[in-house]
Amino acid sequence: MDKKQLDLNLLRVFRAVYIARNVRRAAEQIDLSQPAVSHGLTRLRLQLKDPLFVRAPGGVVPTARAHHFARSVEAALAIVEASLDETERFDPLTSMRRFVLHMSDLGQGEFLPVLMEHLGMHAPGLRIEATQLPLDDVLPALEQNRIDFALGYLPDVRGTEHERLIADRYVVVARKNHPLAASLGTKRSLQQLEYLVSLSHPEPGKALARLDLAEQVRVTLPHYGAAPDVLCRTDLAAIIPERPALRYARNFPLVIKTLRIDLPPLEIWAHWYWRMNHNPGHRWLRETLATLYG
Repeated sequence: MDKKQLDLNLLRVFRAVYIARNVRRAAEQIDLSQPAVSHGLTRLRLQLKDPLFVRAPGGVVPTARAHHFARSVEAALAIVEASLDETERFDPLTSMRRFVLHMSDLGQGEFLPVLMEHLGMHAPGLRIEATQLPLDDVLPALEQNRIDFALGYLPDVRGTEHERLIADRYVVVARKNHPLAASLGTKRSLQQLEYLVSLSHPEPGKALARLDLAEQVRVTLPHYGAAPDVLCRTDLAAIIPERPALRYARNFPLVIKTLRIDLPPLEIWAHWYWRMNHNPGHRWLRETLATLYG
């Protein structure tokens, strides 16, 4: 491949098709005609000597070479775009920018109501897309600019810029008339309980495993959305952060007790990638998060 002949616009075409998995949708997203996108892909295929995408129901799928190429393309374009943005003025009152934020379902309940209320007054055109990625994909998504921030308790995400937003602690939650309500939270009562856990927030399950209580997990949910309903209709208990527990208790007949066992401190951080440090819009949003929470 002659690297001197590589057109930067071809990388934009490649990225759009890679994300959309559909040539027509990719063309719409980058404001080109479908033939222009197809022509650009043909040029790139010839230069890379690989088909890059093959037809599939509903669009196209990337080849192995395309998957490998995509990470470098995303990183390269993100650096170029961030550099171009550095000198731009960001006006939150008129901006229509979209920010993608990774957060768990508990994080969505914590951050989105307060953040969206604030944006409604100070940045009415700003768009927020909340997503929850597999934990192993969070750092690559930040590096590849697929997400702008990762918010949450993410002890395995390293090598990022970050700022602490919230310090919380774990509590145990059960229905108000639970037979063990009076002693809830003691090590003895924890050994007598059966539990609900969620895959979206793995730390409580790990804590139960450390206490040799993994066999007492009766229900495993993908998210915590149904947890309050289940807890108030059964004798199950859940170990969750105190802030969401208090929100649940405002709407459901639940009792919250402090855990009398050692658990690691629960700190909620905002993570982002270094190349966004000087991006005006990105900086405005992280300063807003810090003002609202930090």
